[in-house]
Amino acid sequence: MSISLRPVIESEWSGWMMVEEEAFGAAVPPHREALFRGTAEFDRSLGAFEGDLLVGVTSVDSLTMTVPGGPIPVGGVTAVGVLPSHRRRGVLSSLMTRQLADVRERGEAVTALYASEAAIYGRFGYGRAADSVFFTIPTSGTAFVKHAPVDPALRLRIVRPVEARSVFEKIFETARGERPGLYDRTPARWDGVLSDHELDQRGAGPLRAVVVEDDDGPRGYALFRTRQSFTDHDVPDGELRLKELFGLDPAAYALLWRHLLDRDLISHVKAPSRPSDDPLVHLLAEPRKLNAGWLDDLWIRLVDVERALAARAYSAPVDVVIEVEDAVCPWNARRWRLSADTSGARCTPTEDPADLALPVTVLGAAYLGGRPLAALRAAGTVRESRAGAVRELSTAMSWEPAPWGGLMF
Repeated sequence: MSISLRPVIESEWSGWMMVEEEAFGAAVPPHREALFRGTAEFDRSLGAFEGDLLVGVTSVDSLTMTVPGGPIPVGGVTAVGVLPSHRRRGVLSSLMTRQLADVRERGEAVTALYASEAAIYGRFGYGRAADSVFFTIPTSGTAFVKHAPVDPALRLRIVRPVEARSVFEKIFETARGERPGLYDRTPARWDGVLSDHELDQRGAGPLRAVVVEDDDGPRGYALFRTRQSFTDHDVPDGELRLKELFGLDPAAYALLWRHLLDRDLISHVKAPSRPSDDPLVHLLAEPRKLNAGWLDDLWIRLVDVERALAARAYSAPVDVVIEVEDAVCPWNARRWRLSADTSGARCTPTEDPADLALPVTVLGAAYLGGRPLAALRAAGTVRESRAGAVRELSTAMSWEPAPWGGLMF
């Protein structure tokens, strides 16, 4: 039978969940299913149907994401799955291609996603735009460098997470305006962050929280769990699992980390997802204690090159002609003149000769400012026609701080 595409309606929720569970090979606990349903936008879902059978699905969350220069509307692609019985039949390609056309029609110039498998989404024009690092830190020997920031006005306050939600929301709203990749959190998404079901705990106990503040109010928070353990010789061997940590200034950030590393009965701290430029790397006198690892975070796709490149700010003046290769969104596949200075950016079609040529995946990878084009050129994915054009564009697109999504959607 042929495959037809249309939005999934609420009465078809059980079919949607069957696709997700079969595609990812894991059961979704009822409380997590309820949280997922709370964030689902049925009008932005897209199902692949073989007759009445739902065989594939994808959806979009309407996000406001920080990019260099400020927030823009971004389509957060999520819940992508195809029944194992219908793989290799073009279902995923049909879903992803149609979704991009729908996003463009809606007026969003950029989409973002977290990839379950890194090899999949480059086929559809997504580029690896942000990285995260993870730490496994033994708490012994974690002294800070001598010049670590300290503010005597700061104090710590242990809070119950459910009672301090408004404090977390206020701090996060301030923090997300500074870092590309962070996005707005709806009440339903905050429900997920603070969910404390036994299955969320994974043997590590209830969600805990600490707030750092001064007389003017909160300046940071950390959410975490602790698992008590002792060795055979009764030596404390507890584990602290960090969920998230935001500090609005260096001293608040340092004090939060000092608190986590100094908790009694804890022998090591696990931090599974931190920005690639996390200041903790420079706070520890012995940074090898971090035992750091590196993973991909956000993937970005420019659905409308013209509007996407004009929507962000640039770190240096630039005037280049870019030839974009895009087999999935043919409206992007042409030459564009990007001109930017302190007054803003303009991206317009042009017939002028190209200064450089690249696939749309490269623009997605560089869009949030964390992926230098020089490395991509060395990998053979950028071709330069005018000497210096790659360096000019790379410098202009670079941004600090590094991009990071912080929370999977």
